[in-house]
Amino acid sequence: MSDTPTIPTDRLKTYFTSLQSCIVEALEAFDGQPFRTDAWQRPEGGGGISRLIEEGNFFERGGVNFSHVTGQSLPASATAVRPHLAGRAWEAMGVSLVLHPRNPYCPTAHMNVRCFVASKPGEDDVFWFGGGMDMTPYYGQHDDVVHFHQTCKDALTPFGDEVYPKYKKWCDEYFFLKHRNEARGVGGVFFDDLNEGGFERCFSLTQAVGNAFTQAYLPVLAQRRDTPYGERERDFQAYRRGRYVEFNLVWDRGTLFGLQSGGRTESILMSLPPIVKWRYDWTPEAGTPEAALYEVFLKPQDWVAALRSQ
Repeated sequence: MSDTPTIPTDRLKTYFTSLQSCIVEALEAFDGQPFRTDAWQRPEGGGGISRLIEEGNFFERGGVNFSHVTGQSLPASATAVRPHLAGRAWEAMGVSLVLHPRNPYCPTAHMNVRCFVASKPGEDDVFWFGGGMDMTPYYGQHDDVVHFHQTCKDALTPFGDEVYPKYKKWCDEYFFLKHRNEARGVGGVFFDDLNEGGFERCFSLTQAVGNAFTQAYLPVLAQRRDTPYGERERDFQAYRRGRYVEFNLVWDRGTLFGLQSGGRTESILMSLPPIVKWRYDWTPEAGTPEAALYEVFLKPQDWVAALRSQ
């Protein structure tokens, strides 16, 4: 048996639970209403803490979830790219959040940071990190998107100049609705299967992403929270939220893993928005703000370059 130390899951858990608390504290201060706390246990092993807000002063719905779940055999969604790990015992923990503001001029946002550990008697533990953050506006604003991407870039630059462009591209490709040939939003950063450079580097990078979320997102909300809106904007928001639902239920690996591993359905589907609409074969009228979302903001581009050119 190897003398390599096992993965320090106690440090992981301390960080993830602290991150959840810090983010919820910031969101409660922004909204003015407290988040509900819902602790749960998973019969197959592990559990978590869901922190939810519904019908808040600002957030129509939002959740910041911590989970730490274990099992005796990795589910198919986790072994698709690692068939050699099939049958290993595993544990997974992390923080996942989705926030749906009521004001259509305020984007929806998602963030997730996580770590998986696969174990087998007589062999070293195998670990990998994943995560990222992305933003989904309904009425895009260049300054908002540039700020979000610049914050992501600043968080990742200490780990190499090549990291942000790589993870930005990965995000653009991942949060893409293949059945509609359409981006979900304006992207951000995304990474998975990260174990290069050793545990400490990977953990530090993951922490940098998690810690940057409120810096990336809350200034955007503060800038737009008082923008007036009416039924037209709410109607378009509900229509675009349908794309969010489609992605999460059809393509999202985290949703699939949660359901395959016997996770808590209420927490897994917390990401879905409360009010959604679908229309048959609808397109926005040319020259409208709604059309600009498709023509400008749903086309992947180098957003940080806009700041460099100023």
